[in-house]
Amino acid sequence: MSDPIRIAVAGALGRMGRATAAAVETRDGLQLVARFDRPEAPQDGLTPIDAAVGGCDVVIDFSTPAASAALAQLSAARGGPALVIGSTGFDEAQIAAITQAAQNVAIVRAGNFSLGVNTLLGLVAQAARALPADAYDIEVYEAHHRRKVDAPSGTALMLGEAAAQGRGQALSDVAVRGRDGITGARRTGDIGFSVLRGGGVVGDHSVIFAAEDELLTLSHRAMDRGLFARGAVEAARWVAGRTPGAYDMMDVLGFKGAT
Repeated sequence: MSDPIRIAVAGALGRMGRATAAAVETRDGLQLVARFDRPEAPQDGLTPIDAAVGGCDVVIDFSTPAASAALAQLSAARGGPALVIGSTGFDEAQIAAITQAAQNVAIVRAGNFSLGVNTLLGLVAQAARALPADAYDIEVYEAHHRRKVDAPSGTALMLGEAAAQGRGQALSDVAVRGRDGITGARRTGDIGFSVLRGGGVVGDHSVIFAAEDELLTLSHRAMDRGLFARGAVEAARWVAGRTPGAYDMMDVLGFKGAT
């Protein structure tokens, strides 16, 4: 029998960190060896970051963009471990730091680890390719709990990217991320975003293709954040021992034919 894959969980005191630790402990072939969080957090039961990173094969990280970028740089400097990053809300500099780190270590970064959402991405791209922009307007709607700090969600942006790619566009050229006041008529080809924050909503996402005479809605509803933790755990199993590179869930699920 091969040795278990040693997993450390970053952001361990957060809701996703706790769910991820629980998912690791119930998955055969994995061993939870460390949990760590920001230095100013209560440290009872936690491991210092240097010891955690030095004693594992993969870190699963649902923390913050700044912490994730710093973790990627630390891992790259040490030559490991591999990383699974589920934080969202990165700025360009943080993404660049993670991309640079992926030259030295294997990193799976995804805005959503749900199998259903990643299937939805493919359906959205196909629909956008098939439905002409001059007849069908695209709107991305997402809802999350009141504690989420970034908007639109990473998943909403992924869906917008899929729609834009389906139409051969760059999302940055067509995204409309807020409307207020006298905005004028909608431009052909725009991809709009709308956001709800409230209560304990785990995550709702819909992509609406709106024509004059019909609406097509492709949607996904998360009912238990454990599904994201389980997806991240599967990503950790996949990335352990992988050659350095920047990966996502399309690679993990085999949709890109990654090796």
